[in-house]
Amino acid sequence: MLDRIALLLLIVGGINWGLLGIFQFDLVAFIFGGQAAVLSRVIYVLVGISAIWCISLFFKEQDMLEARS
Repeated sequence: MLDRIALLLLIVGGINWGLLGIFQFDLVAFIFGGQAAVLSRVIYVLVGISAIWCISLFFKEQDMLEARS
């Protein structure tokens, strides 16, 4: 469940970065009241933590395969 939440937050972050790069539009800041708004910063931090968490997904399948052997 935690992996899915992290992936969802990374998708939100990826879409936000895409919009920022293409249109110079920060969707998170627009929705939550600007880049300096507390809620926007919380979302940015959660996306960052999710990215760190998802590093473990690179090794998860390999660990599962080794456990089965």
